[in-house]
Amino acid sequence: MNSNANLSANPIDARALGKVAVLLGGFSAEREVSLMSGQGVLAALQRSGVDAHAFDPAERELWQLKGQGFARAFITLHGRFGEDGTVQGALELMGIPYTGPGVLSSSLSMDKIMSKRVWRAEGLPTPDWRQVRSGAETEAALAALGAPMIVKPAREGSTIGLSKISHASECAQAYALAAQCDPEVLCEQYIAGDEVTVALLGQGAAAQALPLIRIQVPGGNYDYEHKYFSDETQYLIPSGLPAAEEAAIQRLALQAYQSLDCRGWSRVDVMIDAATRRPYLLELNSSPGMTGHSLVPMAARAVGLSYEALCLQVLASASLDNPLPTALPGTGIRSAGQAQ
Repeated sequence: MNSNANLSANPIDARALGKVAVLLGGFSAEREVSLMSGQGVLAALQRSGVDAHAFDPAERELWQLKGQGFARAFITLHGRFGEDGTVQGALELMGIPYTGPGVLSSSLSMDKIMSKRVWRAEGLPTPDWRQVRSGAETEAALAALGAPMIVKPAREGSTIGLSKISHASECAQAYALAAQCDPEVLCEQYIAGDEVTVALLGQGAAAQALPLIRIQVPGGNYDYEHKYFSDETQYLIPSGLPAAEEAAIQRLALQAYQSLDCRGWSRVDVMIDAATRRPYLLELNSSPGMTGHSLVPMAARAVGLSYEALCLQVLASASLDNPLPTALPGTGIRSAGQAQ
């Protein structure tokens, strides 16, 4: 791993990438952010000479992608029905290469409970947790995990439906808020300390971690407003952490990325315990934000990769988990992923 490597060493022929759909908007609670991400990516690709077009699955049938001759899809959908393996599976069936992790990797990454199980099995540190199904179980989790405690939907992002609680009297309301977003609710041990995020590009042994970004928010409340709209949030890059500590967190983020078999790009969020300086994995975002406040473009700029170059590189990495054969064995029938 070398975050200072030349990430765009090989020139990319924008015209050779074909007709590109920028998937944006969608059905999730993060639709507003997805629209901002998608419009930014669309404009950047068009400036680079890519034949790119906006495509909102909430307004058009996804299957139109095949009939309209799209050769690739740049996924800027966030949350469920976009970042959770569902769209990835549809694109697999249509034979349209797409950006970011594949079907299983996306599904595991979106489900915070499942990703934590994988990380724990791999020996990677993540805060202790409980899956709960009621306010009463949330109270039991608070007793087991201690206060304060985080209550959040297992399959949402952008801190939507998240509560930080310290008293049993808050459990029922926190559970109800999270359950409105997702029937799977996660209670998580709260780690007090520095919050950092790590952007990752590439696949397998060639994957690279970019420089850390340390996040400082007034009052320590990095909520939806502070993520996307507030100018009060500070993003420190260089992070100001000791070089050895930053390198160790980059290695941890890379392990987290590889353990979920991610490819293309992602972003890993990490908390550093203030007392022990031990880092804990919070979650992996397999379709990172690309808005004016987003963190992956910020980290890319720190290694000399512009927004346009980042978008082009991610698009060039678009691929499929299982490219379909030209003809289905023993049938003489051409696959859905092949031109008719």
